[in-house]
Amino acid sequence: MTLRSIFRLLACLLVCLGIGVLGSRWTKPEIAGWYASLAKPSWTPPPLVFPIAWTALYILMAIAFWRLWDRVAPSAQRARAMVLFAVQLALNATWSPVFFAWHGIRTGLVVIILMLVSIAATMVASARVDRMAVWLLVPYLCWVLYASTINAGVLALN
Repeated sequence: MTLRSIFRLLACLLVCLGIGVLGSRWTKPEIAGWYASLAKPSWTPPPLVFPIAWTALYILMAIAFWRLWDRVAPSAQRARAMVLFAVQLALNATWSPVFFAWHGIRTGLVVIILMLVSIAATMVASARVDRMAVWLLVPYLCWVLYASTINAGVLALN
């Protein structure tokens, strides 16, 4: 791996994990208060699961993005995959403040559904240029699908 490749990997890790850190700033203060007071579906895991799962997912996301940036030759298809990745990452960054800070359960559900669509679109676009990037995003898609059922359950129960 070249120095340039290492720099790109570190940049991808910094961006993706940075989104996670920002999200936790909105989430942490609400976990013991507002969120704890909500009725939640029976399949909601304990709060400790979320930071562990998200950290692993952000690392996988960073590696997927790095592969698109570093391992794929520049092309229109690569550019499309990278733009879609940025869109889903922006939606990811939006969900925590909407749901936790603003207590926007319904709006959070809209955001997370848009995130699911954009993750799927990212995966479709990535499949055209790097299948490994797609496989690295599969756990993320599954987790966000699961999280969307929790968001929908919280909406239904409250």
